[in-house]
Amino acid sequence: MRMFSSLLVTHRIMLAGLAAVAVLAGVAAPAGAAAARSRVAGTRQAVHPAAGGTGWTGTWAASPQQARPAALTGPGDPTVTGFSDQTIREIVHVSIGGSALRLHLSNAFGQQPLQVGEVTVAGEGSGAALTGTAAVATFHGRQQVTVAAGATVLSDALRVPVRPLENLAVSIYLPGVTGPTTNHDLANQVNYVSAPGNHAAETGGQSFTGQAYSWFYLSGVDVRAQPAAAGAVVVLGDSITDGYQSTVGANDRWPDVLAARLAQSVQPMGVLNEGISGNRVLGGSSCFGTSALSRLAVDVLRQAGARTLILLEGINDIGFPTQPDAGCTAPSTTVTAQQIIAGYRQIIARAHARGLRVLGGTLTPIQGSSYYTAATEQERLAVNSWIRHSHAFDGVIDFDKAIRDPADPHRLLPAYDSGDHLHPDDAGYRAMGEAVNLALLG
Repeated sequence: MRMFSSLLVTHRIMLAGLAAVAVLAGVAAPAGAAAARSRVAGTRQAVHPAAGGTGWTGTWAASPQQARPAALTGPGDPTVTGFSDQTIREIVHVSIGGSALRLHLSNAFGQQPLQVGEVTVAGEGSGAALTGTAAVATFHGRQQVTVAAGATVLSDALRVPVRPLENLAVSIYLPGVTGPTTNHDLANQVNYVSAPGNHAAETGGQSFTGQAYSWFYLSGVDVRAQPAAAGAVVVLGDSITDGYQSTVGANDRWPDVLAARLAQSVQPMGVLNEGISGNRVLGGSSCFGTSALSRLAVDVLRQAGARTLILLEGINDIGFPTQPDAGCTAPSTTVTAQQIIAGYRQIIARAHARGLRVLGGTLTPIQGSSYYTAATEQERLAVNSWIRHSHAFDGVIDFDKAIRDPADPHRLLPAYDSGDHLHPDDAGYRAMGEAVNLALLG
């Protein structure tokens, strides 16, 4: 979900010596990464056999997406152009800690097999640098792996102690020509792209001459959590869950706020952010991923240790019909409140069948945005009334109430409005994260 007047301005790589500056629609490229850094401590070594079995909990995730059509993005967009004999260094902010980790690599939308030459993990240092020696991941005992088109692979376990809420740097060397990438478009995080060659094990950042604002191929990190851990919360949503308009690199998305609260609780839980900007419950898009119904199995039901699902989605189903039926917003199919509710019922039933609790989040205000009409507002209110009063969910999180203006409840509170009257700012996202009753999580 984005302000669609600026959709075609997208993440672009910034290479040393080039004048082009990477810009995310409506968000200026940051001067640097977040000031707060964390590190991975301890000796690192591979643990065999290959990953599998029990005891794993998801600590970080990002929903895979296909590359946008080239005509719908800017020149040099790395999600489309891909990589050739380069290393990407991706920064991820974990939720729960553990004694070991494993990595998910996805080529779900690849047009050809993906050759991976080396993958390493370390703590994030300053810029693209690492805090210490990187651990080398293996796949069935080998450093190299080929991921078939449409497939995902899981690394062997790495005995790398992971602390709650720390930033990890995952470096992936891609020796071949990748073509258009499997990616998560809106990382809201500075990631790094190298000059030619394998730089995965380099502790310094000098070889990483480019920056990008998407995650590539990395779709999840699991940990062997401590006994006190109570599984993982998976959040299925759109750009409000993805953190659009929050500060780049600051980890101020509302699921990050929830993760920080859970890290201090008696029973910590992992928090997995499966938000995709522009995503819908019922319809897919060439820019904004497959529908929530279509991606539920992979993004939610198969997550390690998943215990609770928070569903906050539907505002794009309501708002897309106000947008052009072309490009990223095609098809802008009109759907009713009852159709959205029917989609919710399917998600609830499928999650319940897998033993997950399901919490429903009310849809936040839209007045003043390009989505707002008298009809779309009535549809939003009808959906929210059902969420609050149907008892179909195992609990309700009233995000609408948490960030609306009490004097004008059809609008965001000005202090929580990023300026587009649709997405919260950092303070608004914090209010959302704090609105979750931890007792509802199970």
